[in-house]
Amino acid sequence: MSPRFDRPAARTARLLACALLLAGLAFAGGARADDTQQAVDSDPWEGFNRKIFWFNDQVDTYVLKPVATGWDWVVPNPIQIWLGNFFDNLNFPIVTVNSLLQGKPTKAGVGIARFLVNTTVGFGGFFDPATSEFGLKKVREDFGQTLAVWGLDSGPYLVLPFFGPTTPRDAVGTGVDAGMAVYPWLIPALYTYGSRGLDLVNTRSRLLDQIEASKKSSFDYYVFVRNAYLQYRRNLINDQEGPRTGMYEDLYDVVPGN
Repeated sequence: MSPRFDRPAARTARLLACALLLAGLAFAGGARADDTQQAVDSDPWEGFNRKIFWFNDQVDTYVLKPVATGWDWVVPNPIQIWLGNFFDNLNFPIVTVNSLLQGKPTKAGVGIARFLVNTTVGFGGFFDPATSEFGLKKVREDFGQTLAVWGLDSGPYLVLPFFGPTTPRDAVGTGVDAGMAVYPWLIPALYTYGSRGLDLVNTRSRLLDQIEASKKSSFDYYVFVRNAYLQYRRNLINDQEGPRTGMYEDLYDVVPGN
């Protein structure tokens, strides 16, 4: 049986993306693009956030981390890198569309060029000759950044079950980006969830040391994650490379396109 492109998962993703896009446009205003500092200075939902943060940490400690540890033991590091490259390559529609929406045609061109090079010369995206051979740097653009460029305020810091650190603006952005992803359009829902699960486990396995070190070195792990996330997002919005902010910069290093 030939695959169908108009599956329920694809229709759901499109509807969600449209709804969130309308919501983002409806609330767009005249805020500054660096307003994530406001969420660092004031965390009005801290009580709620800490409860969800604790829940997520338990899920990570007792479910995700053991699976990732087993994956790291079984799967050689080069294969983990190849898988990371493959999933990164599938993000090219998100990177390209958001680059255009932000008025950055050069970045959009780099995103397209990277996809063409890595899909062909890089054997379907498992290798990254665009970076190593052609000097095309990875582009990090998403709809949360687009909303910031358009002037939408970030809102307070927010921790969501399973999804982790975000802000209302970035949560809307994540939903819209999901509608731009390759997965729901080309493959059945079951394989979509399976591939995303594989990407998650592979990501977590490559962050085992970084996360463990962060937990041991931080006085308050919740505060550490909050500040690292918001600093990382502010750097992305302002197209800045650093200073490095710990775990979330490491996340980009091991999982391109985050």
